[in-house]
Amino acid sequence: MMLVWLIGVLVVGGGLCWAAERAHAAAPRWLALLSLAGEGGVLVPYFTAPGAVADGVWLDQIRLAWIPRFGIGFHLGLDGVSLLLAALTVLLGLMAVAVSWREIGQRTGPFHACLLWTLAGVMGVFLALDLFLFFVCWELMILPMYALIAVWGHENRGYAALKFLLFTQVSGLLMLMAAVALALAHQAKTGQFSFDYFALLGTELDPVTARWLMLGFFVAFAVKLPTVPLHTWLPDAHTQAPTGGSVILAGVLLKTGAYGLLRFAIPLFPGATTEFAPTAMGLGVVGIIYGGMLAFAQTDMKRLVAYSSISHMGFVLVGLYAQTGLGFQGAVLTMLAHGLSAAALFMLAGALQNRLHTRDMNRMGGLWGAVPRMAAIGLFFSVAALGMPGLGNFVGEFLVLAGTFQLHQGTAALAALGLVIGPVYALALVQRAFHGPRTETHGIEDFGFRETAALAVLIAASLGLGLYPQPLIDILHATPPPIVSPTLAHRSHP
Repeated sequence: MMLVWLIGVLVVGGGLCWAAERAHAAAPRWLALLSLAGEGGVLVPYFTAPGAVADGVWLDQIRLAWIPRFGIGFHLGLDGVSLLLAALTVLLGLMAVAVSWREIGQRTGPFHACLLWTLAGVMGVFLALDLFLFFVCWELMILPMYALIAVWGHENRGYAALKFLLFTQVSGLLMLMAAVALALAHQAKTGQFSFDYFALLGTELDPVTARWLMLGFFVAFAVKLPTVPLHTWLPDAHTQAPTGGSVILAGVLLKTGAYGLLRFAIPLFPGATTEFAPTAMGLGVVGIIYGGMLAFAQTDMKRLVAYSSISHMGFVLVGLYAQTGLGFQGAVLTMLAHGLSAAALFMLAGALQNRLHTRDMNRMGGLWGAVPRMAAIGLFFSVAALGMPGLGNFVGEFLVLAGTFQLHQGTAALAALGLVIGPVYALALVQRAFHGPRTETHGIEDFGFRETAALAVLIAASLGLGLYPQPLIDILHATPPPIVSPTLAHRSHP
């Protein structure tokens, strides 16, 4: 039942946060921290148990009857990929609570309830092995995030929240239709109607049907990733969301799109995926270059980080569809590293906005002497985002390029342009915000102990991932077929 607790603790914790505000305005904050600490306690044994990194095994599974008449079960499973992404969810959930401690002063109960319910949906997405259950969890994470943007967001929050909802709901409906069609195709072949992941694997489909169903899943997940040209909701949502919402949106929700691709879209339709791989990698390359160029053009700090996320997710898309072991490892490590760096940069942008009441970098400048801790942390995560060797982003993007180069040299060469564009927008952020003449004359408060301590955890995590990624790569080996084989496992090494 440990996997059930990973979702249940967040759902119950959210309800308690909503009710606890009546007792004290600060009570929801502490309850949210306690709930996420409990999540961490549930995950720790999976990292420390003997044999936790055994090759090709499921670390845990639970299967309960739910709606058997329609082949729907409550089926959860944990492997190496979902374990790492679940740990990232808990860590960034703690960061979101910490950064919202002073920013959210009213309706703290509903805010923390929506935050925990969003994380509960995300956790369900990373664990669900029934396609209908996966869809339910997908919807569960969308609605509370909509509320976070619409209620606690900034000046244009209504427009951004509605745009986020429309994009994600339409894509979710497309995924549901593709899942139902796949279940019907499975029934036509076997006589059994089922949404179970293992039952649907290997379902024989004619090539045309496989292509259309694969495209249904791909588009649904590409919207959340997001992939150009389905990305336009992201900059608005990031810009208007409260800081805690931006941390979760960039650090965790984008990863659900990539996870859907590697868990469902690619393994369920291996033949169609192989045919579509050049197109998918082409879209990834476009995202890398286009996202990086638009990031450099921004003057709004949060929009700059949002467009940089599109660029980084392009590397993930290229790595997944390179269909090599190194590409797969690089894609997952890039997801983890980007979660750390993007969350930190949004925490920095939110702190500056709260102090200066602007996100416009043209109204910043010259802040290095006034806020040295904030400036140093900003510099660290800017160079992390550009792929500095020794930090997590470099490891992930290097493995993506190495894995892609094994089979697609031209694509790898074009994707490498992201390593040139990245320093341009990352260092432009540092220059515009912290160097040059001082444009704001009033005093500004530097990071305090709470904010510095929270960001120090992310610094340590990024350094650990960059300097010694092998333990995480070992955990990825606990990813059973078909994700790592046969299309990936036999190509793990040049």
